[in-house]
Amino acid sequence: MKFQNTLSFARELDTQDPLARYRNEFYFPKVNGSDVIYFTGNSLGLQPKRTQAFVDEIMKDWRELAVEGHFYADKSWWDYHERLAQPLAKVVGALPAEISVMNTLTVNLHLLMVSFYRPTKKRYKILCEEKAFPSDQYMFQSQVKFHNLDVSDTLVEIKKREGENFWRTEDVIAKINEIGDELALVLIGGVNYYNGQVFDMQTITRAGKKAGAFVGWDLAHAVGNIELQLHDWDVDFAAWCSYKYMNSGPGNASGIYVHERYLNRRDIPRFEGWWGTKKDTRFLMQPEFDPMETADAWQISNAPVLAVAPYLASLEMFEEVGMQALIKKRNLIVPYLEFILKEIDKEVDSSFEIITPKDRGTQLSVFLHGEGRPLFDYLMTNGVITDWREPNVIRLAPAPFYCSYEDMYRFGQILKEGILKK
Repeated sequence: MKFQNTLSFARELDTQDPLARYRNEFYFPKVNGSDVIYFTGNSLGLQPKRTQAFVDEIMKDWRELAVEGHFYADKSWWDYHERLAQPLAKVVGALPAEISVMNTLTVNLHLLMVSFYRPTKKRYKILCEEKAFPSDQYMFQSQVKFHNLDVSDTLVEIKKREGENFWRTEDVIAKINEIGDELALVLIGGVNYYNGQVFDMQTITRAGKKAGAFVGWDLAHAVGNIELQLHDWDVDFAAWCSYKYMNSGPGNASGIYVHERYLNRRDIPRFEGWWGTKKDTRFLMQPEFDPMETADAWQISNAPVLAVAPYLASLEMFEEVGMQALIKKRNLIVPYLEFILKEIDKEVDSSFEIITPKDRGTQLSVFLHGEGRPLFDYLMTNGVITDWREPNVIRLAPAPFYCSYEDMYRFGQILKEGILKK
């Protein structure tokens, strides 16, 4: 398609967009009386309008049924989280039994490390990406220290090549092969939070498992953003948050995936609790843990249904639309945004460098050469909600559910104004 940097062209794309009606399914903050241009769905998705009804339903059941809501509410609380497994399985390419919803992301990564990081004297090293998101770095370091190992020896980071802003798959594979039989675990962010790069998860998983290691993925920036086939890729485990592209609300419940080969087994090491026991024996209060036959065996406590309800509301929309439709729009709106940036680049003295490689999802990370924090502040005060990373990078994530092509055009005009007015 030959793009045009005009309002009429952007509006024509919106007219042809089969997902355009979903924009009205979300609440937008307002600046100067108008809906913002929202580019931070990679940090916190907008609130779906239907969320309130899901939360209100639980509040009503609590008010009218009290403790009996666990079993007699229309959406009974004791198995409320199970309603998320099937729609989530479609989003991440898994079997419903391989999915559970519980806790929050880093908590779940710690719990999964109990099962899948089992260092021995010979096989103990962990491979991750350079400058992983800080919570992952802290999680890795604390896990290594918990096992009384040396962080500098145990934790191996894959670095970018000198002068490049992205990782090369061949370098990841080479590092896996170099570590060889000392490698215990590969755990990488499937989509890098800073540059938006999508790692070749299938190839890396295959290489890691060939080396004899467990392979897991932090999918915080991947779920609801890119196509995933966790089961078919033979991934051992994964975890993700739900409040970015999944629009479940701030700090909300995390999802986990555990490959079916590890299900319904008593010999898997894990931290266990009452809610991970089989439902038909749970209330017998037996002294010995009897694990659920699904990934729910990794649950420790009962689900916080008031938190899970917004997740279920959002997944209802994912069921209606399907990931392929979201990916199809993403594959048009992101190139249009890139086109807009390049067109504005021609009209101003500053220059923009997109550091996100072609292996990407919804996010573009852009170096604003010649610009500083004042330009970001100008965008924010003029209704463009984006994300600033030092020294001069903005992250732009046009979420397909609610961002429009007109948003992309108007952003370009505001960006140009902010540069010309300095």
